Amino acid sequence: QVQLVESGGGLVQAGGSLRLSCAASGRTFSIYHMNWFRQAPGKEREFVAAISASGYMTKYADSVKGRFFISRDNAKNTMYLQMNSLKPEDTAVYYCAANTRFGVKEYDYWGQGTQVTVSS
Repeated sequence: QVQLVESGGGLVQAGGSLRLSCAASGRTFSIYHMNWFRQAPGKEREFVAAISASGYMTKYADSVKGRFFISRDNAKNTMYLQMNSLKPEDTAVYYCAANTRFGVKEYDYWGQGTQVTVSS
């Protein structure tokens, strides 16, 4: 069993930066691939970024490439999402999720989400 807790959300002006964290409980964090998703009001949840269990592979949605950077520290059981050059359209609740098959749309655990609001 893995519990995921996101933090780091908040209100930021357009062009600003935020770093989200996803802290995992348990000793098996390092075997899971980790993912970020987001859901804006009235919209479906969408994929943002993924990182493999080892950290060697990453994947990004086209909308965030070059602006967002995913990383992880397995010693700290934590994953991060560095968000730069934020835009109002990045406003959403951001969720982290864990799965065991990289790139496969099946997820074993989800966090509760953290709100990111970007003002224009």
